Amino acid sequence: MLRIYQNSYRRTAKRAVVYSTKVACCNHSTLCSITSHPRRPPHSQHASGSGNGRYRRHEEFLLAGNPARGWSIPPPSRGYGMLVVRILRGALKLRYLVLGGAIGGGVSLSKKYEDWKDGLPDMKWLQDAMPQGERWSQFSKNLLEVGAVVKNAIDIAKEDLASKTTVAALGISTDESRKKFEMMQNQVETLQTEIMNVQIKYQKELEKMEKENRDLRTQFLLLKTNKKTSAKKIKKSLIDMYSEVLDELTGYDTGYTMADHLPRVVVVGDQSSGKTSVLESIAKARIFPRGSGEMMTRAPVKVTLAEGPYHVAQFRDSEREYDLTKESDLAELRREVEFRMRASVRGGKTVSNEVISMTVKGPGLQRMVLVDLPGIISTMTVDMASDTKDSIHQMTKHYMSNPNAIILCIQDGSVDAERSNVTDLVMQCDPLGRRTIFVLTKVDLAEELADPERIRKILSGKLFPMKALGYYAVVTGRGRKDDSIEAIRQYEEDFFKNSKLFHRRGVIMPHQVTSRNLSMAVSDRFWKMVRETIEQQADAFKATRFNLETEWKNNFPRLRESGRDELFDKAKGEILDEVVTLSQISAKKWDDTLNTKLWEKLSNYVFENIYLPAAQSDSFNTMVDIKLRQWAEQALPAKSVEAGWEALQQEFISLMDHSKKSQDHDGIFDQLKAAVVDDAIRRHSWEDKAIDMLRVIQLNTLEDRFVHDKAEWDQAVKFLETSVNAKLVQTEETLAQMFGPGQMRRLTHWQYLTQDQQKRRSVKNELDKILKNDSKHLPTLSYDELTTVRKNVQRENVDVDTDYIRQTWFPVYRKHFLHQALQRAKDCRKAYYLYTQQGAECEISCSDVVLFWRIQQVIKITGNALRQQVINREARRLDKEIKAVLDEFSEDDDKKAHLLTGKRVLLAEELIKVRQIQEKLEEFINSLNQEK
Repeated sequence: MLRIYQNSYRRTAKRAVVYSTKVACCNHSTLCSITSHPRRPPHSQHASGSGNGRYRRHEEFLLAGNPARGWSIPPPSRGYGMLVVRILRGALKLRYLVLGGAIGGGVSLSKKYEDWKDGLPDMKWLQDAMPQGERWSQFSKNLLEVGAVVKNAIDIAKEDLASKTTVAALGISTDESRKKFEMMQNQVETLQTEIMNVQIKYQKELEKMEKENRDLRTQFLLLKTNKKTSAKKIKKSLIDMYSEVLDELTGYDTGYTMADHLPRVVVVGDQSSGKTSVLESIAKARIFPRGSGEMMTRAPVKVTLAEGPYHVAQFRDSEREYDLTKESDLAELRREVEFRMRASVRGGKTVSNEVISMTVKGPGLQRMVLVDLPGIISTMTVDMASDTKDSIHQMTKHYMSNPNAIILCIQDGSVDAERSNVTDLVMQCDPLGRRTIFVLTKVDLAEELADPERIRKILSGKLFPMKALGYYAVVTGRGRKDDSIEAIRQYEEDFFKNSKLFHRRGVIMPHQVTSRNLSMAVSDRFWKMVRETIEQQADAFKATRFNLETEWKNNFPRLRESGRDELFDKAKGEILDEVVTLSQISAKKWDDTLNTKLWEKLSNYVFENIYLPAAQSDSFNTMVDIKLRQWAEQALPAKSVEAGWEALQQEFISLMDHSKKSQDHDGIFDQLKAAVVDDAIRRHSWEDKAIDMLRVIQLNTLEDRFVHDKAEWDQAVKFLETSVNAKLVQTEETLAQMFGPGQMRRLTHWQYLTQDQQKRRSVKNELDKILKNDSKHLPTLSYDELTTVRKNVQRENVDVDTDYIRQTWFPVYRKHFLHQALQRAKDCRKAYYLYTQQGAECEISCSDVVLFWRIQQVIKITGNALRQQVINREARRLDKEIKAVLDEFSEDDDKKAHLLTGKRVLLAEELIKVRQIQEKLEEFINSLNQEK
């Protein structure tokens, strides 16, 4: 940069000199003309020959002059004057050169400096970040003191070593050597304390500078985003990518036995040993619920730690971010974690294998993936499931059996080491201790209860038979639920600063204490293991993918591998297309379907409650009017709506069945489509206001008692005949079951009559005699008729009671009545004009035809109203119900797995999952190599 400004200054000064020269010459043109050299003659140019000769000839020519050109040689006095003038001109020229160059160069340099100054970034933040004044002096003084102390300790150590050697060589043991050795011990203790204080002070300064740096970076980003720049995709961090791979593996292999051997930090320990507190200290936030001695961790919690500008937490399946700097968000986060844990426990269990995944980002967090497991218990309480202890052991072994899992073994320092359950379990899974890190918690309580020598043995790996990569001591709090992480860490630093463990023979080394050193060590080991093993796991999944693709090509060569989600979307589209087709059914087809369905619903009521009772009375028409009005006011509208709902269901199912006959039909969707249709129809209900509307229409229609034209009369007669014949067929079937097969059928099919059928045949013969004698007999038998029939059958050694006779009489009389109704319909077929002229006084009784005409008109009007409701309202409401069912099914993975099954689906699902995991692994490996 300095060189650029020097070159710029030189160019500016040069331009200023030229400019000042021009100005000086312009202001002193007279002087310039006087002092300028006389113009040389043309023949004074260099000619061939010696240069010296040419110079002498030219000098002689000038001295002699040239009279032809009018030149003359100046006198000696003028030559001296010209010399003086020339000196003055040089002085004046030098003055203007200096003055003009100084002014021009200064102006240009000032302008360049201002431009350069405006282009520089704001460096005021350095003044705030770097210590100044007394702070800098004090910081420098502390560094010099530390250097002096370290140098003094080294000198003392050298002297002591030399003295020890001398004493040992001479065999001397004096009081002076002991005093010197004790003094050296005191100095070493003092040195450790000084180093610890300097380390704590340095960490505080470093954290403060990191915080200020983050604030400046945030301000810079805010200023930068104010400019109009194109949106860019945010690049995921390495730890986020790695966490996504683990999430995919969680869904692929829940047992963690074969497929998933990727590194993760597994936090294990006895219940209430402080393992959750250690994880919170590493995450720098109290994110887990607290309990008073009860089991709180009921399911594995996978926590992905990543560095970020803001301290936030987020669940994998949620978009909400919890601000960990706010106590309200922390409380909500803890409640959500507790809710998810309790929701994951089903079927009377106490613990669950369902993983709860969350990400915690914040400044200064070490990047890693930790899994907090339920604490190991030795005794179960009455409110626990019987398999709780075994389930926790099995779950812990599953996670620790991963050969690339880092085991963070948490041991409570406030209890006897012999009571630990976790150390034996860890030793079984990692006997050589190549992936175990031992953490001793609650050291502040252990200092008061345990012997420092015992703690030294624990942290040096000499007390437990298990081995570990490293041994650490931490303090996870003072037993207060409301303490913040900052307060806990400050308490931890103060404790280790003043702890007796540092003042007695150096029981603990400084790098073995504090949660900060622990998190850094775990993170370093985690990423080292990731780099060592990730390539092998990617190759394993590549081989698995190749095998699955080969199997797919051999079994389904012409099909593309489609997972459940894709198949569900395809089935969803086909179902919704059928709903659209439902609204395109013709009006005639709807009318036929609705009329048929209405008569199926109403026919039994018409015959049993209107037609037959009216036929028993003396005033048929009056009884019919009363019965019809009661029917229209009460049961008819509801039955009509029920018929319309069933017709809609029938048509929709018919469309779904028709689609199965197409060539491109895929049978894998049949079970899903049937479940969706059944659920949607079960939820669907007709609008309530439709009943009131139908009631008004039906009452008005039934008030009309006059057949308007011959066509309607013929339709009514045909409707009567069809209905009576259908009822007659049902009655014949009832009689056949009651009286048994006829003589011809018995002979051809080798069938026999039962004893009851023989008795009923005897009763039927007597009843036929009554009807033969009185064709217009009433629907009921008199007491005398019952007595006569019973006595007559007794003569044939058949003993029956009156109820038995009545039961036999009803179908017999109904058959007789229906035959008479068919005969009346036949007689009334050509009696329309007689009916129009004589009305009710007609010689031929056609009240049956009028009744069925009125019913037929009600069915037509009701069917038309229902059709309009189906097309305008109910089809769209059914469409909404089906969409709601599909949306619910799409979110229920268990239901999709139950409805979409088979080898094709299972193989495609596994292939897609393996392919997705392999791609994520390769993406992570590429990013990891780029970071290197």
